[in-house]
Amino acid sequence: MGRGRVQLKRIENKINRQVTFSKRRSGLLKKANEISILCDADVGLIVFSTKGKLFEYATDSCMERILERYERYSYAERQLREPDLDSPASWTLQHAKLKARMEVLQRNQRHYMGEELDSLSMKELQHLEHQLDDSLKHIRKRKNQLMNESISELQKKDKALQEQNNFLAKKIKEREKEAAAAMEQQQHHNLNSSGFDHPHHMGMGSFNISNEGAGAQHQQQHQNQFSNAVMPSWMLHS
Repeated sequence: MGRGRVQLKRIENKINRQVTFSKRRSGLLKKANEISILCDADVGLIVFSTKGKLFEYATDSCMERILERYERYSYAERQLREPDLDSPASWTLQHAKLKARMEVLQRNQRHYMGEELDSLSMKELQHLEHQLDDSLKHIRKRKNQLMNESISELQKKDKALQEQNNFLAKKIKEREKEAAAAMEQQQHHNLNSSGFDHPHHMGMGSFNISNEGAGAQHQQQHQNQFSNAVMPSWMLHS
């Protein structure tokens, strides 16, 4: 005789209930893995124990992708069945999904921080390790890119400052040359002014001396003429 149909009801004995939960959970996770491999199907399985402990299985350990896909399909189906999205029932459903999504994100964040890893299998830990390695690669790549951009920007600023410094040095040299030329021109002008005044004074002195000499000679001639006119000629010859 075959086995009779087992009546499904809550197991009252706490220990038996926990043992049955562990056995059925392991079998369920195994069946989910088998169907995903044999049928090439995307499978996502989430189980919470009575104490609130989470057990899950996802194809390629990517529960987020499966949940996002589920949300897209369920949203499309709700659009066909429930066009009125402003109804309280729709709000309740959206709230429940958003809350579940937030819990998944918070749990993943704790995993990324190295917390609550006891419930993860070896495959899940390896997948988490690969995710962290990929994240580190992206972070290092972005960091190196920012460093190169910063170095390039600093080099451009240094080149601009060098050009400005050379321009200012050239301006200073030009100003120094202009100042030296102006000083030399001023000194030359002063020397020319001093040389022009000295001959002028000398010429005036010579002119006065010549006039005085000419006056004395004229007076001597006048006296000689007067003497000749008064005295007889025989007295002059003697």
